[in-house]
Amino acid sequence: MSSFPTPTSAVIEVRDLRKGFKHVEAVRGISFDVHRGTTTALLGGNGAGKTTTLSMLLGVLTPTAGSIRILGENMLRHPYRVLPRINFTSPYVDLPKRLTVAENLRVYARLYGVARPQVRVDELAVELDLSDLTARPYGDLSAGQRTRVSLAKALLNRPEVLLLDEPTASLDPDVGDRMRTLLEQYQKRSGCTMLLATHNMGEVERMCNEVIMLRAGLVVDQGSPQSLLERYGRGNMDDVFLDIARERVNPDHGASADGHGEGIAS
Repeated sequence: MSSFPTPTSAVIEVRDLRKGFKHVEAVRGISFDVHRGTTTALLGGNGAGKTTTLSMLLGVLTPTAGSIRILGENMLRHPYRVLPRINFTSPYVDLPKRLTVAENLRVYARLYGVARPQVRVDELAVELDLSDLTARPYGDLSAGQRTRVSLAKALLNRPEVLLLDEPTASLDPDVGDRMRTLLEQYQKRSGCTMLLATHNMGEVERMCNEVIMLRAGLVVDQGSPQSLLERYGRGNMDDVFLDIARERVNPDHGASADGHGEGIAS
């Protein structure tokens, strides 16, 4: 996988993005690119600004300042030119609970203008092993089953850009592996670009070309998983994540023997 795509391949372009709430500046001027056909991880501890950033990319939240371009379009001015070409999944966003799985998926298929919606729903039911669940109300499903339905919803319109907020949370290791494989296969077939917020560092090492590390609303480091492992002198991304989140490392010097180093400059 190439860690340094050419600048012209950027599909998501974020510049000096900021979001303030009444008493909190959740995102404090971040800039990054996500390149065509790659998977980029957006990492950080709770409160780092990941969900706020994804919400602004989707147009759910209006930035306080900054710019967002997706697929060449200004998302702040022309979001409806882009929204049919992207999709989003999160296990923390529920679908209507009274509707069955099939009804939910058909509704979203029509909202996205999917041709032959029932055919597409049936395809995804087979791919994501949902066939036995389609007649059940969404509200009756387990957390893991809801996660799979949410992923099916995200693939309905065959998106060019996928925003993934912990897409395999609450899934057992077997099903989680199958979902990661499905996403990898979809990306290989379609050339889809994915931005992935996750706390699963094995997922990052397996799937991601690039990593963007957030802390307190700022980008504090980024690079390929391999380059970060080398920079921090670590054997896995869990340790890199902890070093950055706990500010216990200087990338120029590596982790100190006792796990305490000079903090990373913000």
